[in-house]
Amino acid sequence: MTDLLDTLRQTVGAAHVLTEGDLTAWEQDWRRRVRGKALAVVRPGSTAEVAAVVRACAATRTAIVPQGGNTGLAVGSTPDASGTQVVLSLTRLQAVRQIDSDNLTMTVEAGCILQNVQAAAREAGLLFPLSLAAEGSCTIGGNLGTNAGGTQVLRYGNARDLCLGLEVVTAQGEVWDGLKGLRKDNTGYDLRHLLIGSEGTLGIITAATLKLFPLPAARLTAWAAVPSMEQAVALLGLAHRYLGAGLTGFEVMGQFALELVGKHMPQLRVPFLGLADAPWCVLLENSDNESEAHARERFEALLEAALEAGCVADAVVAESIAQAQQLWHVRESIPLAQAEEGLNIKHDISVPISRIPAFVAHTDALLQREIPGVRLVNFGHLGDGNLHYNVQAPAEGDPKAFLRDHEAQVNHLVYEAVAAFGGSFSAEHGVGELKADKLALYQSPAALGMMRAVKQALDPLGILNPGRVLRG
Repeated sequence: MTDLLDTLRQTVGAAHVLTEGDLTAWEQDWRRRVRGKALAVVRPGSTAEVAAVVRACAATRTAIVPQGGNTGLAVGSTPDASGTQVVLSLTRLQAVRQIDSDNLTMTVEAGCILQNVQAAAREAGLLFPLSLAAEGSCTIGGNLGTNAGGTQVLRYGNARDLCLGLEVVTAQGEVWDGLKGLRKDNTGYDLRHLLIGSEGTLGIITAATLKLFPLPAARLTAWAAVPSMEQAVALLGLAHRYLGAGLTGFEVMGQFALELVGKHMPQLRVPFLGLADAPWCVLLENSDNESEAHARERFEALLEAALEAGCVADAVVAESIAQAQQLWHVRESIPLAQAEEGLNIKHDISVPISRIPAFVAHTDALLQREIPGVRLVNFGHLGDGNLHYNVQAPAEGDPKAFLRDHEAQVNHLVYEAVAAFGGSFSAEHGVGELKADKLALYQSPAALGMMRAVKQALDPLGILNPGRVLRG
């Protein structure tokens, strides 16, 4: 290993091969569930250096753990405890290589922070719509590696839908330049889609060509109180009818989730908090290409129809950008408020939208019957069928003891219900290490066989992010 470390120092510079000191930022996952031990944290500064690092590791059969902003929620980018794995941090690859306004594309390196990509697009008068809570620290490489979702999927799609090309270093240290930025290119297997969502197990993304869109002329936000999950789904149908492609956000939040925000972040004003006839609230966003007046007219027509139909008990439309940001801040504060309440069991699931009301009613009742007093923090992207269906310990219980005694039971009950309702146990957070055993349970043998064949073909030595997604 000494020879390997010397080679890595010669390749990227001694200052960028970290073996001593506090490496917590690279060795511990974002949720602090797992702390590993790396042989070294290596920080290459170019695609050529990434390729050279991979070649050196392949020569010694040293495992590589690719890492972006290390904000993942499925333990997919931290080393194991063996002290033999190299963490390959891509955060020095930060260049915006090109913005092509006529082609509505931008090419950026994998270490670019999502918020900076958004800002670069905006400075060019364009929109890159991927948006999620960690956008101030997550990177484009990680977003594509996990096929990140976020709050605007129902209009623009997941990360894979926003990517037209990739640059990738293979497990053998070769570079594939697929950054053409073409919207039509049927020349064989689509390697881009194979790599996106593979969580660093098939290749290392070093750059990407991304789709851009015209900036909307106006963006309005509304907050609605709804009497049931069935009515929230009905409101979504009305929103599609009245707003069409202008509907860019549709988030649902249970009252208990909002109560946690009110409890732990009293400086935030939570609309309709505790409203007796509204156990759910919905946050809607309308992006209009015409004008603010046109956007407001359509929004008001939607809410009027919703009130008449009985699927909205009350609603408020933000009167300014600041008010809209405050409403979004309440939504985005739910995970932090839940963390303040104590350790909890998180689920990132998707279910067909039409079946979500039945799924929630069934699974809520099941958990409350099996674990009396359990509290359900249910919120998420109803517009695309993705719920963060989280489970909190009973109010007087010990959160650590609750996780120790009930996490496996809760996961089993929730995932079995998800499967019964035709859903997925991982909607946007990926599989990582945390859910690799679940993939083996809930994917078909045929699908698993194809996945293993692809892994063996592209990474025959098994050095890329071992133990992630696929076991063994």
